[in-house]
Amino acid sequence: MSASPTVSNGFSVLRHRNFTFYLFARTLGTLAVQMQNVAIGWQVYSMTGNLFDLGLIGLAQFAPFLLLILIAGHAADRYNRRNLIAGALAAQLLCGLSLLAFTYAGLTQVWPVFAVLVLFGSARAFMGPATQAILVNLVPPESFGKAVALSSSSMHVAVIMGPTLGGLFYLAGPKTVYMVSSSMLVVSVILMCLVKSVKQPSNREPATWHTVLEGLRFVRSRPVVLGAISLDLFAVLFGGATALLPALAHDVLHVGPQGLGMLRSAPGIGAALCSIGLAFFPITRRVGAWMFGGVAIFGLGTLVLGATSTFIVALVALFLMGMGDMVSVYVRHLLVQYETPDHIRGRVSAVNSVFIGASNELGEFESGVTAGWMGLTRAVLFGGAATLVVTGLWAYLFPVLSRMDRFPHDQKKVTP
Repeated sequence: MSASPTVSNGFSVLRHRNFTFYLFARTLGTLAVQMQNVAIGWQVYSMTGNLFDLGLIGLAQFAPFLLLILIAGHAADRYNRRNLIAGALAAQLLCGLSLLAFTYAGLTQVWPVFAVLVLFGSARAFMGPATQAILVNLVPPESFGKAVALSSSSMHVAVIMGPTLGGLFYLAGPKTVYMVSSSMLVVSVILMCLVKSVKQPSNREPATWHTVLEGLRFVRSRPVVLGAISLDLFAVLFGGATALLPALAHDVLHVGPQGLGMLRSAPGIGAALCSIGLAFFPITRRVGAWMFGGVAIFGLGTLVLGATSTFIVALVALFLMGMGDMVSVYVRHLLVQYETPDHIRGRVSAVNSVFIGASNELGEFESGVTAGWMGLTRAVLFGGAATLVVTGLWAYLFPVLSRMDRFPHDQKKVTP
């Protein structure tokens, strides 16, 4: 990681009003969702004791996401991105209120939870491309790198605090978690509505298969973009150990909801500290090596997590996994945004979201299935080893990416 010739204040980007409202709205929304995730995971595992059901939590969110994401990408290029984000946050609020209502009614079966997660996955499908595409419209080009780093660090702060708060509030029962998280989502919706409509290219192309798939064709035509986002897909697909954290906490590490909250927070702590560093000392050289190195660290951390039965060692492993993942995410996001014209940025972001979603939710489902077949610790070890294999294979298949020295800093491509 190397600093630019003059390292300026990494928080100076907050002087841009639209970015600040967007940042706080998204951070509060992420915080609320992370709190809900702790309650959902613990509630489902307490009811069924079935590892496979933990995997289904991810699948219930990913299936509608996969079906809708390309259409959502076209919507992000055709309609106001701010309104799409506000609507998606409102849908997430409805999910939180539904979970609260189910819990008050005395939930005894898991299918209502999965039904709510389907709605959540649908909302996230429309939110993902819009949030990725709107950021470049909220700040001037020279502040874009700082905005990416600060936005990432804020999201990871929410990932840190959310599970911890979720675990603490769960002491008073899941109703408290859902009540507090729903209140946060109300504020999040209001803040997003305060963002002034931002300028974006007018795109009134009808939603045909040709226009919807434009982002996919663009990604296929750019080896750097294809290699960057597919690396995340196939590497993290096998490293979705976070889906198994409720079982690891209960059966291997022997800790309760508070311990689970700390475990879920550890990757966010590593990622947040790393992203704050990137806001002040951005990566400018050997960007390909940094990205592949970050994924390799993620794989090694997963191996340590699967091999240990010590709570502190597990926390350290998850912390390093978060740092490695943050470096990879930072490089990939800048590569995709610098390479993509704004008039198709929503559709390209949708393709990127498919890869990210597959590596997360589908990875969680894969972890649940392999845990059911191999056993809990063997499944985590298998995931870490597979991540390292994919990292080496992708470095060989995409040498233009692994040997890349600098970002393609064509500022014209990121001018709103």
